[in-house]
Amino acid sequence: MRRRATELTGGAAALAALMVLLQLAPTPAGGQEPEGAAPTAWGEPDLQGIWTTDYDTPLERPARYADREFFTDEERAAIDAERARLLDTHRSEPGSEQDVGGAYDASIFLTHKHLGRRTSLIIDPPDGQLPPVAADLQRRREAVNEYQFALLQSTDACKTSRPGCPPPGPTSPRREETPPHFMTRSINRAYGPEDRSMSERCLGARLPDFGSITGFFLQIVQSPGNVSVFYDTGQGQGWQRVIPVTDRPHLPAAVRQWHGDSRARWEGDTLVVDVTNFSPKTDFYGSRENLHLIERWTRLDAETLEYTATMDDPTAWTSPWTITLELSLQSNEANRIYKEPRCHEGNYGLPALLAGARAGERAFAAGEGPDPATLCIAGGAAACGGFGGGFAETGEEADPLAR
Repeated sequence: MRRRATELTGGAAALAALMVLLQLAPTPAGGQEPEGAAPTAWGEPDLQGIWTTDYDTPLERPARYADREFFTDEERAAIDAERARLLDTHRSEPGSEQDVGGAYDASIFLTHKHLGRRTSLIIDPPDGQLPPVAADLQRRREAVNEYQFALLQSTDACKTSRPGCPPPGPTSPRREETPPHFMTRSINRAYGPEDRSMSERCLGARLPDFGSITGFFLQIVQSPGNVSVFYDTGQGQGWQRVIPVTDRPHLPAAVRQWHGDSRARWEGDTLVVDVTNFSPKTDFYGSRENLHLIERWTRLDAETLEYTATMDDPTAWTSPWTITLELSLQSNEANRIYKEPRCHEGNYGLPALLAGARAGERAFAAGEGPDPATLCIAGGAAACGGFGGGFAETGEEADPLAR
């Protein structure tokens, strides 16, 4: 494609460039559909290849687009331009706790995919919103939030009324308690690895996975009777999944696995995967061991794979919900998928974090450092003042899609 030689300046240049990029979505030449992929040697639809998402799509539909399934091209360009402006803005006072908490997000996540046409991944319910939570999940969230707030109330961050902070107070005796449930997010202490988030422990990979700004590639390999999917996601927190194509029943209910138990069948050209038997230590938007997942993988054409997933858990949501996304085929020659997870947060960062916490406790006991209970280490966003994905949590500097 020839580059324009005309010089543009300021915001007009950025907006024009974004609009050009947004028009680069792959489309069939001459309005003709590309040829479909040939079946496998044993006669099944071929899903194989390296796949990724071309665009960013919010899980839930932003409120101001409540009755809209798609953005206009003008809306997409404007949101992309606003996101680019915010990601290039430094918001915190240098050296402050908020500055330290936001450093990782602000420096790493300055690049986002362009916004896609869909206003939400969720296609059912039709309003593009998660269903209301069930009473069981509401009670669990209340117990966890109460515990989290108890540990945060003594922090200096909460004394400045940070978003997500409880009213300030003294160090809570609950700081020494075991959490009310197995935690998947960080709490405001580092007594052991279980106090830290799944991503810090290199356990951030999950099923189902809809992708994120940290990267999302799948590699699918098929053989007679099996489909293998390698998820290269979450900055190296990849994992391998082997799905048997079989009519055998699921594992006994007492057998629980981190990514559940998958059983697949073909319905025409669609691979339908039924997944149960999740571990109670997993957490998918609040759903744990009772999650029932139905996935549908369909090769739409030579370059496109459609993925649809329906999540059902009556202990988490009042009704099932469904998402859909399209995956684009990538070049095998230009891409390499490294099958060994390379999550250095867990290899180096987590031991260093725990060692630092012990050093801080010793310094405080010797009268040479701050009380660890006054330090906010619950995470990089919300109460501790980071900028999740490069954006503020609330206000005019939040992600335009979250306002």
